[in-house]
Amino acid sequence: MSTLSKEIEKHIKKLVNPLKDETELLESLKLKLTKKELKLLKFWAESTSIDDIQSQLNLDEERYGQLSSKLIKKLNQERVKQSICLS
Repeated sequence: MSTLSKEIEKHIKKLVNPLKDETELLESLKLKLTKKELKLLKFWAESTSIDDIQSQLNLDEERYGQLSSKLIKKLNQERVKQSICLS
């Protein structure tokens, strides 16, 4: 299982079906997330430090927190879960 899939599974509260393979998963995420949200998710999957993430995405602590919260909420929306999981 890819690190991206593992990272997504960490943040989703209830996952009924398995996630799509890496290529399909990325395509689905591109349609559902903003570019910054997708980059943040990839940084998390790569275990990038928070300081490096904030620097590369040009975020202060508050914006980083807001972006993180928004991303996790999106990942838990039913329509997003349906698009990233096998049906």
